[in-house]
Amino acid sequence: MATQEKIAAVSELKELFEASNAVILTEYRGLTVAQLKELRRALGAETEYAVVKNTLAAIAAKEVGINSFEGQLQGPSALAFIKGDLVDAAKGLRDFAKANPQLIVKTGYYEGETLTEDDVKRYADLESREVLLSKVAGGAKAAIARVAQAVDALRVKLEEQEGAAPAAAEEASEEA
Repeated sequence: MATQEKIAAVSELKELFEASNAVILTEYRGLTVAQLKELRRALGAETEYAVVKNTLAAIAAKEVGINSFEGQLQGPSALAFIKGDLVDAAKGLRDFAKANPQLIVKTGYYEGETLTEDDVKRYADLESREVLLSKVAGGAKAAIARVAQAVDALRVKLEEQEGAAPAAAEEASEEA
C-alpha cells in the first residue's frame, strides 16, 4: 500500500473513531464473507463493522487519544464503530458469537473507558434504552396514580366531615 493510501486509510479510521459513541474490537478468524455480512445486518444501521489493518487502526486510535486497543490489535481484526446504542450493538455481537463461536470480542472503548469482553457481555445483558425508559415511565405513572387516589380519598373524607358538621349543628339546635 502506498503512503498516500495509508494516510487516507488512517484519516478515514480517525473519522470513524471520532464519530462513534463506542468501538468494539473483534477477531473474526474463520468467518466467511456471508457470515460477516450477516453480522453487519445483526449490528444494525447505526453500527459500522469494518475489517481493519492492525497497524493503521493502532495509529488512528492513538491519534484520537484512544489507548484501549494497545497490544490487542493482532490477528484478523475488525472494529464495530457504534454510533447508536451500545446495548443494541453488544446484543448483536453476543447473539452472533453464540451462533458463530469464531467471533471473539477482545476489547472496546466507551465514554473514555476501556471495555473488557466481560463489560461488553454486561452491556449485552442490559435491556435497551427504550425498554428502560418505558419502565421508568410506567413506574412514574403508577406513582402518580397512587398520589391521585390518596388526594381523592382525602377530598372525600373532607367532604364527609363538612357534611357531618352542619348535621351535628342542626341536631344540637333541635335539642336546645
